[in-house]
Amino acid sequence: MTSASGSQRRRRIVRSVCAVTAVLAVVGGLVAGGAAGRLPVVTMAVAVLGALAVAGRRERVPATPVALAVAAASLLGTVFGDPPVHRQSTGVVTLVEIAATLVLLGLLARYAPVRTARALCPVLGVLASTVILRLQVPPTLREATAQSAFFALGAVTAGAVGGYLRGLDSRRLRSVRAARRQQRLELARDLHDFVAHDVSGIVVLAQAAQVVGADRPEQVLPILHRIEAAGLQALASMDRTVRMLDDSAGAGRSASGAGAGAGAGAGVSQVCGLPDVADVVDRFRDTGRAEVRADIALAPEQIALVPREVASTAHRLVIEALTNIRRHAGTTPLVAVDVAVRCDLGRPGPAVLDVSVVNGAPSVGEPAGSQFGGGRHGGGTGLAGLAERVAALGGSLEYGPHGDGGWRVAATLPLD
Repeated sequence: MTSASGSQRRRRIVRSVCAVTAVLAVVGGLVAGGAAGRLPVVTMAVAVLGALAVAGRRERVPATPVALAVAAASLLGTVFGDPPVHRQSTGVVTLVEIAATLVLLGLLARYAPVRTARALCPVLGVLASTVILRLQVPPTLREATAQSAFFALGAVTAGAVGGYLRGLDSRRLRSVRAARRQQRLELARDLHDFVAHDVSGIVVLAQAAQVVGADRPEQVLPILHRIEAAGLQALASMDRTVRMLDDSAGAGRSASGAGAGAGAGAGVSQVCGLPDVADVVDRFRDTGRAEVRADIALAPEQIALVPREVASTAHRLVIEALTNIRRHAGTTPLVAVDVAVRCDLGRPGPAVLDVSVVNGAPSVGEPAGSQFGGGRHGGGTGLAGLAERVAALGGSLEYGPHGDGGWRVAATLPLD
């Protein structure tokens, strides 16, 4: 909102300045008309009013017809003028016309469509560099060409400035699009991980209901309640991520008017953090048969030390590890989750966040993955994607076999 109001305020100021300048140009042309001549004043007025119209109302005033009108007036003034003209008033009017033509050239180079700019900018540049011939025609063609080439430096400078500003706009828009795309991909990964975690728990509970339904029907109703709770949690995760996706799109739109710097992580920074890890572990404990040992008791001052990006990555790591346990080691008897802030006083270096998820070997009598419809594999960015994210934060991620048939996922994330 602040950026939009500031932009509107700047537009109003530019329009007001352009309107006042246009009035002054018309009044000045009427005053100088008798001394400078009608033709120079008319061509000057056309150039000044055209440049001011495009500068102040470029969203309503088409630049191509204005540029063509200015070019035609300038050409007529040069062809049908009566050089040499030594009146000082005529020289001032001519210089004002040159300046207005160069301003219009720069505006075309920045705002006009590329094809239009490529076609009209050289024309305006040639006309602006030959306007000086109205005041004095050199005795030889070589001198006239050299004189026009010297004044063409102004046209080249105006075109270069306009093209440079166009390039800045293009790079900014590309940065905004890239930032929005990155946010959406990040949120899509979050959505996959969160929902996959909840859905895998629903699958486990549904299979448990099938097992106990025939012999112990009284236990089916509590399981159905837990399935309902897990389903509602999955829906809440989807709703939260969709809202975050909408917020990231809005941040990208606002960045398109104010730059792309701040928008790059607006949506992703709202993802769950360390206080939500305990809830993830509790849901995993409620929907499985494994003994879950959790050591995630962090003091509020310790949580405050953890940046949001680091906390979000730790949360996603726990979800990914527990989801993989459900998929590939559903019969494991023991799962240990540890989250701790560590600061070694004996060595220099920043404090770090240690996160580890360890599971024991699955039961011998039931192969891993049998509780998930034959074992569902693949489907996400997985640990490889997490490794890239951890590396981007300056940390390290290790995962692999642990103990006798178990598996361990551990990450160390610096807090600076």
